[in-house]
Amino acid sequence: MSHTKKKIIIIGAGFGGLQVIKSLGNNENFEILVIDKKNHHLFQPLLYQVATAVLSPADIAIPTRSITTNFKNVKILYGEVTDINFNTREVSFQNHNEKYDYLVIATGAKTSYFGNSQWQSKTLGLKNLKDALAIRKQILLSFEQAELIGDYEKAKSLMHYVIIGGGPTGVELAGSIAELSHNIIRKDFRSIDSGMTKVTLIEAGPRLLNAFSEKSSSFTKEKLESRGVEVLTNSPVLDITETGVVLKDRTIVSNTIIWAAGVEGSELSKKLSINKDKSNRIIVDEFCRSTEYPNVFVIGDAANFSKGLNRPLPGVSPVAMQQGRYVAKIIQSIEKNKTLIPFQYFDKGNMATIGRTDAVAEFGGIRLKGIMGWFGWLFVHLVYQVGFKNKMSTLISWVWSYLTFRAGSRLIQEEANDASIGT
Repeated sequence: MSHTKKKIIIIGAGFGGLQVIKSLGNNENFEILVIDKKNHHLFQPLLYQVATAVLSPADIAIPTRSITTNFKNVKILYGEVTDINFNTREVSFQNHNEKYDYLVIATGAKTSYFGNSQWQSKTLGLKNLKDALAIRKQILLSFEQAELIGDYEKAKSLMHYVIIGGGPTGVELAGSIAELSHNIIRKDFRSIDSGMTKVTLIEAGPRLLNAFSEKSSSFTKEKLESRGVEVLTNSPVLDITETGVVLKDRTIVSNTIIWAAGVEGSELSKKLSINKDKSNRIIVDEFCRSTEYPNVFVIGDAANFSKGLNRPLPGVSPVAMQQGRYVAKIIQSIEKNKTLIPFQYFDKGNMATIGRTDAVAEFGGIRLKGIMGWFGWLFVHLVYQVGFKNKMSTLISWVWSYLTFRAGSRLIQEEANDASIGT
């Protein structure tokens, strides 16, 4: 291997980017520059618990610099990449330009409205801490406003929460909002009964949790409905207005509409001149490389990896993590002129929590549901949390919430509208 250090630029320190950093940290053959527009690594699978007041932002986010303290060859820069010149191998950000030998794009995804961008201003998404805090603020404010009105009939639209998208995020949000309103805060109000809250989950397809088995989907629907959630399948959204959601057979009036229906490539990948699919995900080959630039790797939600597959790999954290570790090995193999082995994804299964003591989990031929699925879900999410402090604070919050039927993070933060939070 050459004695000249090769420079690797990693854009994004999410699940994928972090694995590249950990795998190559302290490798004396590489100089690693990490550029991220947020200063923390975010454990996205638990964002919905911040949105529904179970956890605090600090429970699921850890400063990126604190993770890389001991990696002397890793430098973190806080900034947003605005352009990449693939021919000159140059990354532009915050009026800076940096050259690279290898580039890893791990920018994740953003919310997709399937061509209806006008819906964005009328709905709340859930992709980062700012989104989660905005949802939490909206939910808690709606109860306060309903209490102020003091009349349930007048407050109906305030206490009606609509979630669009029946994937894991939609299911978990629906169950968690129902639990918050029907159980956790029910005794805290005097003029209204928060148990009268209505939660509606809308899915365009024939069933919830499309990536799961039909049995798990049916179980999920049944358990959500037993918690008072109205589940509407085969219900594509025709329009979203200032007052509610328009379906083919009805209009649902609501002040709080949460969009959990789809994702697409990030703003950066959208503007890059590189081979992409219609969702702005960068198309990669069997080695997780851009089909045009062999020294550019794309991983996680930013990539369309479909080589030899019927459909692209899903945008879930295990894919990003496995690709991150793989890309670190591939870069080392290239430097040593070794034969490259194509990436193979090991599917560890799917999980989704419905609410207290109920979840579904599928690992190969093993299917868990109910309390066993719930314990499995809790264990996996604790294990994959980054940082001992985050693991402990999350565990303590969960135990306290379970034993007391309380939510400990019910602060209405004005800063939720501040662009400086978790963008």
